This record gives sequence, C-alpha cells and structure tokens, in this order.
Amino acid sequence: MKRTAAVVVGMAALALGFSGCATKTYVQEQVGQATKATDAKVGEVQKQVEATQTDVTALKNSDRDQNAKIAQLSDTARDALTRAQEAGKLAKGKFLYEVTLTDESVKFPLNVSELSKEAKEALDAFAEKIRAENKNVYVEVQGHTDSTGSAAYNLKLGQARAEAVMRYLSVQHGFPLHRMNVISYGAAKPVADNKTKDGRAKNRRVALVVLM
Repeated sequence: MKRTAAVVVGMAALALGFSGCATKTYVQEQVGQATKATDAKVGEVQKQVEATQTDVTALKNSDRDQNAKIAQLSDTARDALTRAQEAGKLAKGKFLYEVTLTDESVKFPLNVSELSKEAKEALDAFAEKIRAENKNVYVEVQGHTDSTGSAAYNLKLGQARAEAVMRYLSVQHGFPLHRMNVISYGAAKPVADNKTKDGRAKNRRVALVVLM
C-alpha cells in the first residue's frame, strides 16, 4: 500500500513537472511574440518620427532658403511680395524671381510706352518660361523711368509702360488679369546714375516680379 501511494505521488509530481515545463514554454513563446510585435510597432513609430523629422528639416531649410532669398531682394521686389501677401494673392507667399526689361535690351523709346519688337520678344520668352514651369504664379509689373521730366509725368509714363506689358501678356499669352498687378515708381527707384546716358537707359525699365 505504501509502495502504491509512493508511485502515485511520484507520477503526480512528474505530471506536475511536465505541466510546469509546458506552461513555462507557452509563457516564453507568448512573451517572445509580444516582444516581436512591440519591437515592430516601435520600429514603425521610429520610422514615422524620422520621416517627420525629415519633413521638418526640409521645411526649415525651405524657409531658410526663402528668407535668404528675400534678404537679397531689391526694395521694389520686396514691396511687391508684401503687397501681394496683404492682398491675399499668393498661395505660398514666396518670391520666385525677377525679370527686368531695360531700354538697353528692349529699347523703350524715350517718352513712349509702346512696346518695341525687342520688348515683345523678351515678353514672349518670359511667357514661355512661365508656361514651362507650370506654376500658378502671380506677376507684379513695375514701371520705371529716368529722371527726365516732372515727377507726375514720370509716374504716368511708368504706369503706361507697365500697363502695356500687362496687356501684351494678357492678350498674346492668356495671362489672367487677376494674377497680375501694375504699379509705377516713376523715377523714384533708379538703379543707375541719371546723370549719364547709360545710367538713364538702365533706369528706363519694366520689372516683372514673379511670386507664388
């Protein structure tokens, strides 16, 4: 009887041992699976964090590049950007570039606002550049003159030249009028000495400030 009881107890202990091992193995397997799942989720989160950091870095670099570009702008280009932002004309509030048509390159006749053949060709090239970039841009057309004549006359002449450019871009190239603006500075913003012939030729100009 005692022997039988000892055998039963031994078998029970052995069963418990096997059961304990099985339970331990099961727990280890579950812990291992949970750890792998956690590691995978951590990896996904880490990738998202890294992607976000990359986006933030790119945004900071973009803003820094834009700020550097703005710092190098001419007064009139900076004014154009401010006016467009205040009027809510821009999607991104960015300056792209500025194209200047001077009397040297497009031969604005003295005291005349009509566009020369050279001016039209320059505007054709400008329009092609805009079309090739396929961007929804905003253009401010700025008219400038030399110091010959009165301030009132020069303002009027600068306005007429800027309007001639805007009209050409609209009629010949389909630029929407609501995406353009004209302003005249007259002789107020010279880029060269008005005391020389060459200087006056540089000052008789139209600037196209391209924003978006």
